[in-house]
Amino acid sequence: MSYLDQKVAPKREERLGTCVDFGGSACDLKKSFNGGCLRNNDRGFCQGSICQLLPGLSMLNTIPDSVVIVHGSLGCGGAGHSQSAAVRGRQILAGSTNPRGTLWLSTNLNEMDVVTGGEAKLAEAIIEADRRYRPESIIVVSSCVPGIIGDDLDGVVARIQPQVNGVILPVHCEGFKTKVMATAYDAVYHAISRRLLEKEEEEVRLIPDELEEAAEKIRRSRQVNLMNVSSGTPGDEKELTRLLNALGLEVKIFPCFTHPDDVKYAAEAALSISTCPTHDDYFLKYLQEKFGVPYLLRYMPIGIKNTNSWLREVAKFFHLEKVAKRIIERETDELELALQPLRQTLKGKKAMLSAGEVRTLATAGWLQELGLEIIAVRPYHYDEFGEPALDKLIEHDPGLQANVGTVQPFETVNIIEKNKPDIYLGHNSDNIWAAKSGIPVLPVYGGPNTYVGYAGAFDFARNINRVLKNPSFNQNLMKNVRQPYFKSWYTDQPYKYIVQGSEDL
Repeated sequence: MSYLDQKVAPKREERLGTCVDFGGSACDLKKSFNGGCLRNNDRGFCQGSICQLLPGLSMLNTIPDSVVIVHGSLGCGGAGHSQSAAVRGRQILAGSTNPRGTLWLSTNLNEMDVVTGGEAKLAEAIIEADRRYRPESIIVVSSCVPGIIGDDLDGVVARIQPQVNGVILPVHCEGFKTKVMATAYDAVYHAISRRLLEKEEEEVRLIPDELEEAAEKIRRSRQVNLMNVSSGTPGDEKELTRLLNALGLEVKIFPCFTHPDDVKYAAEAALSISTCPTHDDYFLKYLQEKFGVPYLLRYMPIGIKNTNSWLREVAKFFHLEKVAKRIIERETDELELALQPLRQTLKGKKAMLSAGEVRTLATAGWLQELGLEIIAVRPYHYDEFGEPALDKLIEHDPGLQANVGTVQPFETVNIIEKNKPDIYLGHNSDNIWAAKSGIPVLPVYGGPNTYVGYAGAFDFARNINRVLKNPSFNQNLMKNVRQPYFKSWYTDQPYKYIVQGSEDL
């Protein structure tokens, strides 16, 4: 892969040809992407996108015994406040009696720093973080301002590292450099790989005799990496660990809430298992290239069919197909029985979805399995990892409407007005626009709920049913607030501002 030789991970537009500007049918999306026709698409008008700094911080703020330094203006660290409650909740679930939440600092660059440079402030902040907190790692996240003025983030880190005890991780998350917020996952994994796994000297394990060496080999032959990134919930981790344990596998979860000292164990696994290809491909390919750890990266285990396929792939690697077959039959029978009353009320309901690429498409597939009609999917971006899930949606409905864009609420409300879905499933940043249109909403991930595996399939279906039964809050909300758009916009074409690019741009 050779990206680790570079200081900065490549943006996804270059590495994967990722698209964030499209409107049309799902069939046209697949055809245009595979033909290379979406690389230079753009919007003549753009509203409410998401900076790659935010998903980057959502991962980095979970790492224990670490301090995050946001190198930039003060407001760029504001996401730390919103993420603190989630981090504190997870620490409580892990048994902590003194949950700390997020621990972050800011270099607080001002107008004068833009002229004179912010490297001195960054060096001072790193030394202060080490003195005050004595963390195992100090994570320095570069925002837009240092990238614009040319601060040498890696140079400062190299110069200051001998003066501090914590390992310094430079993370390049300058938002202006990419339109694909998922580039943040690559940036975080790039830093983790270079600073926590790229050791000058390999750790030597002392095995006192042949019996212990044989036992160690057996243990490692069944150890798997389960990737959780930041969109997984405690329930998700518990459910997938349960299924992998049922196959007789030992599970280690990376990278969120993993101590910096424990990251090295990712290189010892027999297999790395993705829960979302969008999140994980950069790191898993690195583990294979550097340490020879193979990986599975095709399915997101949402819904019965995807969970079955996910589990079969894992089992096939370890030659446990018969064990997986028994698990799948038992789990599916129990789930189908529990879903029977829910299917009756969900059948024929219209749904619209918006979130990350694979999660949106995989969740839409599960809703189709439940009998709902999908009127539109709005993945934040699209690339090769979305194709397997998109193919399944196309088989069910070739004319399915697909709108690729990171938030872009003006397109959202237009599609809602024209199609009147019964429920909208997305991030909170999307759901607010549907809620103000009078549509019942449900977060597509997060909180105390479970979304993946068999337990997640039931939990999600039950929550959709619950929300549909009482839409009164959203209906009252619509009566008392208004959207910030002229009425004429709702009669216009929703993809009016998407501009087809050319190779000459």
